[in-house]
Amino acid sequence: MDTERVFDELKKLVSSIGREDVKRLVMDILENPQLSFSKTKPLIELIEAPAAPRKHHLFPGGLLVHTLAVARLALAIADTLRSVYGIDVDRDMVIAAAVLHDIYKVFQYERDTVNGGYRPRVDWYLSHDYALIAELATRKSDEKLIRVCSEVHGVAPITTVEGLVVHLADSVDARLGEYLQNLVLIRAKDVEAVHGCKQVQLAIETMKKLGLQETLRLAIENPAKLREVMESLCVEAKKSG
Repeated sequence: MDTERVFDELKKLVSSIGREDVKRLVMDILENPQLSFSKTKPLIELIEAPAAPRKHHLFPGGLLVHTLAVARLALAIADTLRSVYGIDVDRDMVIAAAVLHDIYKVFQYERDTVNGGYRPRVDWYLSHDYALIAELATRKSDEKLIRVCSEVHGVAPITTVEGLVVHLADSVDARLGEYLQNLVLIRAKDVEAVHGCKQVQLAIETMKKLGLQETLRLAIENPAKLREVMESLCVEAKKSG
């Protein structure tokens, strides 16, 4: 999982935003996702953060992978609206909302040293979607950006086409991520039952060894080979542990 490459791709997308004020704001948050209204700090780095502890993109770097996928899907939907339906979509708002929509999830998770992967941290009180709106308001962000970001997760009813576009892209990639991830977890569960390695941690170690794309390719095209790799990793971990 080359999260550095994914991060660079996200920065390129942000750099393509036409409005300088929006570009500066989004880039600043992407490069330094802190909350100006809170003294609390993340327990993990953005480049490491998962998109969710279990549901989808649970692996290190999963949040950035999900964010890039959402941004690209959203732009594809926007292009379709323009070319097929003749509806102009504010590209700047789509990119900005897609990049920011989950970014404060970095505050919500910590490493799970028992089961592997990540878990919700118990000392944080604010959902990532509310944290984003609060931060944008604190920074006196463009009002339309606040509105669009509010609509992505259903904090506010969807009244803008940009909010709908990013909401749909988010839903699609969350479902894709869950489906693909489950193909890997099924194989890891089989190995756990035989050899005792923790399912989630084994899935993550497999992705680290093979890379995300190769792991998913094997999960679809050659699950027996994927299980073989997992068994080898599990046995090796048992010997060294």
